[in-house]
Amino acid sequence: MWKEFKEFATKGNIVDMAIGVIIGGAFQKIVTSLVNDIIMPTISIFTGKVDFSNLVITVGGASIQYGSFITTVVDFLIIAFSIFIVIRSINKLSNSTKENMEKLAKKSKFSKKLKKKDEKEVPAEPKTKKCPYCFSEIDYHATRCPHCTSILEETTKKSNAESIN
Repeated sequence: MWKEFKEFATKGNIVDMAIGVIIGGAFQKIVTSLVNDIIMPTISIFTGKVDFSNLVITVGGASIQYGSFITTVVDFLIIAFSIFIVIRSINKLSNSTKENMEKLAKKSKFSKKLKKKDEKEVPAEPKTKKCPYCFSEIDYHATRCPHCTSILEETTKKSNAESIN
């Protein structure tokens, strides 16, 4: 069981995810500070020096802290937008890499075609031939014409020469 856990924990994806969580936590602290210390005070300047963290509606004995909620929503929007920008950049990089790979693949296919054109192709052995006596089409390896029953001497000579070699 320890080996299985060790393999699971040391896989690249798990380690990458852990690093992402740690960086995300640190990034969240930075964004929270940005919202609480810079953005919300700047907004409160334009809204008449309202401190959003103190905006509360009290109903009976319960207090609804909608100012804190607004601050958290702004915090979330900044983080979501930042993640969107990062993912968009990664996708653009990934797409350009795919396009480059496809271009390379096309170039290599083109070069293979050029090589094939340069190389002399050996023609395939024909399947049929014409009988020199009756001019009917017969099998290439036939030694006698099935139509006129003539003995095909040139074919016989060729096949005898091939069997000797």
